[in-house]
Amino acid sequence: MTLLNWTRRALLATGAAATLALAGPAAAQTPPGVLVVGQIAEPKSLDPQTVTAANDFRILVNIYDGLVGYESGTLNIVPKLATDWEISDDGLEYTFNLREGVTFHDGTPFNADAVVFTFQRMLDEAHPYYDTGPFPLAFFFSSVESVEAVDDLTVRFTLTEPFAPFMSNLASPTGAIVSPAAVEEYGADFGRNPVGTGPFHFVEWQSNEAVVVEANADYWNGAPELQAVVFRPLTDANTRVAEMLAGGIDVMVEVPPNALTEFEGDGYEIYEAAGPHVWFLILNMREGPFANQQVRQAANYAINKESLVEDVLDGTAQVAAGPTPPAFGWAYNDALEPYPYDPDRARELLAEAGMENPEVTFYVTEGGSGMLDPIAMGTAIQADLEAVGFDVTIETYEWNTFLGEVNPGLEGKADMAEMAWMTSDPDTLPFLTLRTAAFPEEGGFNSGYYSNPEVDDLLDRARVATDQDERAELYKQMQEIVVEDAPWVFVANWVQNAVANDRVGNFELQPSFYLLLEDVTKE
Repeated sequence: MTLLNWTRRALLATGAAATLALAGPAAAQTPPGVLVVGQIAEPKSLDPQTVTAANDFRILVNIYDGLVGYESGTLNIVPKLATDWEISDDGLEYTFNLREGVTFHDGTPFNADAVVFTFQRMLDEAHPYYDTGPFPLAFFFSSVESVEAVDDLTVRFTLTEPFAPFMSNLASPTGAIVSPAAVEEYGADFGRNPVGTGPFHFVEWQSNEAVVVEANADYWNGAPELQAVVFRPLTDANTRVAEMLAGGIDVMVEVPPNALTEFEGDGYEIYEAAGPHVWFLILNMREGPFANQQVRQAANYAINKESLVEDVLDGTAQVAAGPTPPAFGWAYNDALEPYPYDPDRARELLAEAGMENPEVTFYVTEGGSGMLDPIAMGTAIQADLEAVGFDVTIETYEWNTFLGEVNPGLEGKADMAEMAWMTSDPDTLPFLTLRTAAFPEEGGFNSGYYSNPEVDDLLDRARVATDQDERAELYKQMQEIVVEDAPWVFVANWVQNAVANDRVGNFELQPSFYLLLEDVTKE
């Protein structure tokens, strides 16, 4: 039996699994050496430069490598396709020495020209393959003035100014190196035909069924233990639970909190890990009731976040105090207190604002990257807001449709939307979502149109500060202002989770929220 047939057999096995959920994990058996992962949504694309969701990143980090990556279990930078690097004293030049003898999955050589191609495609509008975008996280490399191949195995980045998050951003999937030959061959369809240098190579993508990858026997860091991985999009959380109980999937990410107890017996391992995550509500500041600061603050007081964390999320998160997750210890302002649950104060603020029963259209998603239990959360939030006088109408969307509605901005569509971000640097979330220059029409994700020149200045200064203590102070000042301005309702910081059956070994959750499967085994 060929390996491709093995992976197809895994898909057939999982197709029947949900109907056998009550029979226990032995009812369906996925093939040995083939790991079946239950994802929370269909990927948007497998082009690493064109996506933003952790759901997609979990696949991409197994197909591609960057110049650098994160050490397993940490956010420490380690070599990947670069063996080492030098940073100039002024912080403007980064010179990387590249790993010799690496090839892309299509057999073409990895070299400095491939690095230059990857970044110029994303950053240079005149590049012949720039139209394979859009590239929403090109912000990560906005300080790059030039990328040049010094020689075949040396590449130099020159920045316009010092940029503190540069190495962290290179470690993200947005910094992954793509095969120039594959981009040239597939053009805009490269996202359906991905080619990288990673531990697994792409086999097929059956829409709404599975993405299949197989072990790269020639991987520069040694062939993976697994023969193949099947990523299955199971949008409905109850379906994911049923598939896991039936043995149709081997690993389930983002387990609904109320389902964790079902996996506490023999045959399963539950994994939990804190990470830099924040779950919040975007408020439309351009029009509607939330253009008024008192109304935004009223929403923060009206929502019982302790109840959401304890009753809806079963204690798998903590109440958020602001826009920066506490996992960024050095940059987190621990002097801030969360908005308390105070419905009387919420009513007072609405009265002071002259708002009687303000109408709110609330976008809720069925599921998505880091979205916890979004429908249950949305329903509870609706009830809390209505208890103090808001008139809330919920509209629910599938994840990718939801992003297509929210990311271009809420103007003319909604007053409030659920959102979650997981980032690897304290710069990323505020820079992409809280700056004036990050309005959707400018290519950012400031979908609520928050604008405060003082916040803009603090974030710009933090980006170029080379001293971490200075950066920390700037971020802490930013958090104080944002909490007072209340462009969001700050809800929760998640403790991520996953469950695997006892046939899976060497599995580990990462603080980056990526899913690194290179060393995982499957009996």
